[in-house]
Amino acid sequence: MKTTVQPYRGDRPPIFKTGALNWMKNNLFSPWYNAVLTVVTGALLYILVTPLWRWGVTNACFGTTPDVCKDNHGACWAFIQDMWPVFMVGTYPSDQRWRVALAAGLVAVLIIATLFRALRKQRVLHLCWVLSPIVIFILVRGGEVFHLSHVPSTQWGGLMLTVFLSLVSMIFAFPLSVLLALGRQSDMPVIRSVSVAYIELVRGVPLISILFMASVVLPLFFPPEMEFSKIMRAVVGITLFFAAYLAENIRGGLQGLSQGQYEAADALGLGYWKKTGFIILPQALRIVLPPMVNNFIGILKDTSLVGIIGLIDLLQVAFAATSNPKWLGKIEEAYLFVALFYWIMCYSLSKFSRILEERYQL
Repeated sequence: MKTTVQPYRGDRPPIFKTGALNWMKNNLFSPWYNAVLTVVTGALLYILVTPLWRWGVTNACFGTTPDVCKDNHGACWAFIQDMWPVFMVGTYPSDQRWRVALAAGLVAVLIIATLFRALRKQRVLHLCWVLSPIVIFILVRGGEVFHLSHVPSTQWGGLMLTVFLSLVSMIFAFPLSVLLALGRQSDMPVIRSVSVAYIELVRGVPLISILFMASVVLPLFFPPEMEFSKIMRAVVGITLFFAAYLAENIRGGLQGLSQGQYEAADALGLGYWKKTGFIILPQALRIVLPPMVNNFIGILKDTSLVGIIGLIDLLQVAFAATSNPKWLGKIEEAYLFVALFYWIMCYSLSKFSRILEERYQL
């Protein structure tokens, strides 16, 4: 008996078995109470998003003069377009803003180079990251090194200052936190006691008090002729504060390693620094990578507190720009613009953290 083989006609499976419809059925409409929650949530989003869309897009006005926003009930994005340079660099001289753009370009080049695995392990790249805060500071501040005109730190502000404070504090807080974590795990009573006292003391006070101490008390430890700008005081305060939190995360990673790792390193005859640098510390940092990135996000967001010591970061620039008689009262547009920038930066760090977690299977 011959069996007739039907030719393949390219029939596809039912659309409710695969694809987006299947995902919606399994995640949004199954079982029945999920379907109810989906409908209610969709209705609430529609009620909330529709007025916002109407205000921010449909009835919004664009341009560079306040005349376009007269008798308008929507968002006045002309305010953002006109004050854009102030949001980015504060009161930095307009004819010298190319220096800020060059500094941002250097950071972008370092980030792109770090994304390539072949370049990530090069010591030259590591050295560039270590030296980048110094180069950026000299480039933005100016002076005799690059033969650039001096721009005092009192004219720094906006997004430039926020990114600078965050980046420099992250770079300097990390090695300090490693030393504190190792000190707390040390067998030497003096080093362990000093590390524990520092970590517990700093973690027990808010960042605002640390910033006040760095702004008022720090200059008292140095000769009168040695002047510290407010930016450097803020960097010291933020670095000392977050180093304590990072140290606790790293200590958790050190305790998370099995005792066999320590015993294997001792069996190889490795000294303390070689055992720590080549075996213990890399594994501990890999374990605590997600909470460390979370602390870096915290550094980025908490830089908005520097306004209390007289620095004009992105948030303070937004508040000051709304006091301009030309754009008086545009506070909603300013804060929404600032919130968007903070969200982009924090989400980028979070996304990078998830990529690292998937790569290292954390």
